[in-house]
Amino acid sequence: MRDKIFPKELSNNYQGEPIAKWVFIAMVVMTIARSLSHVLLPDGGAQSIATIPLDDFTATGAKVVIGMFAQWGLTQLMFSFLYIIVLWRYQSLIPLMWLFIFFEWTGRLFVGFAKPIETVGTAPGAIGNLIFPLAAIIMLILSLKTKKNV
Repeated sequence: MRDKIFPKELSNNYQGEPIAKWVFIAMVVMTIARSLSHVLLPDGGAQSIATIPLDDFTATGAKVVIGMFAQWGLTQLMFSFLYIIVLWRYQSLIPLMWLFIFFEWTGRLFVGFAKPIETVGTAPGAIGNLIFPLAAIIMLILSLKTKKNV
């Protein structure tokens, strides 16, 4: 199992269940979309998507939150590029990417509990924090399985 998560040689030879690769592709598309939303939307998606009540903040406070969302979006975009490189050239790293996705979303869940953000509705990220850790661990397990030749 360790050699499948941390392969000694990188290759474009993915040997896990195909569904884990296809769901990874969907995750890449979603990560690109959410990153660009945070970078390009005027409010960084803080109010329009995450329902953070920026109108209740001072102008300076709202700008800080918007800037933080944009910087977070840039980080997500960088992960997207890494995921694209894995899909393009190093598919043997797909299990490791699922492990990264698991840690990211699980970490977001725990940080959200420790340092909750006031919202006026349910943000999509709050729902994702509940769904994606479980999905990522399932996809990690499936990516570690070796396809059976028929």
